Amino acid sequence: MLTNSAHTMSDWETFGPLLHGTARAWRLKLDERLKPMGLSQAKWRTLLHLSLASDALTQAEIAARLGVEEPSVVTLLHRLEREGWVTRQSSPHDRRCNMVHLGRRAERVIVQINAAADELRHQLLADIPSSELRTCIKVLMRICEKAERHDEARRIATFPVRLRHNGQHRGGHAITKKKVLRGATAKSK
Repeated sequence: MLTNSAHTMSDWETFGPLLHGTARAWRLKLDERLKPMGLSQAKWRTLLHLSLASDALTQAEIAARLGVEEPSVVTLLHRLEREGWVTRQSSPHDRRCNMVHLGRRAERVIVQINAAADELRHQLLADIPSSELRTCIKVLMRICEKAERHDEARRIATFPVRLRHNGQHRGGHAITKKKVLRGATAKSK
């Protein structure tokens, strides 16, 4: 248990900072291993997320996975595209949306990133009993699921009109801002 001069922190108070600190320390350790390859944390994290996705990702999806704002990702993707790490194409479903794919340069490096990540994972988890690791994974999955359910419920409550990917109602009709505002105002009365 962590201590503070004013009081001893409970497990509840310790959990968040410990989780954040562990994730940060893990990323920094992997960052140390990948720096000699010329990969900054922003680069390798983006490439890793793209490699783990079952299909191309949108800029917004990459931003969400990295936990940053979309304008930051746009700047990063411009640089990655210029350097040959990624390619971007307009979405066949929505031309306003760019789909990001791994470039040839990245495909060759992903194997090295995964090897470094596997080696680090084995090193950091080597002396932890399997039963404790399984318990830790179950707890983290439950917390993640609960947080995602809360986010989804808040999103639906904040914006009750269910939109499709291209800004349309389920029936396929476009929604104007006036209709959305009128619907939201009517529901609040």
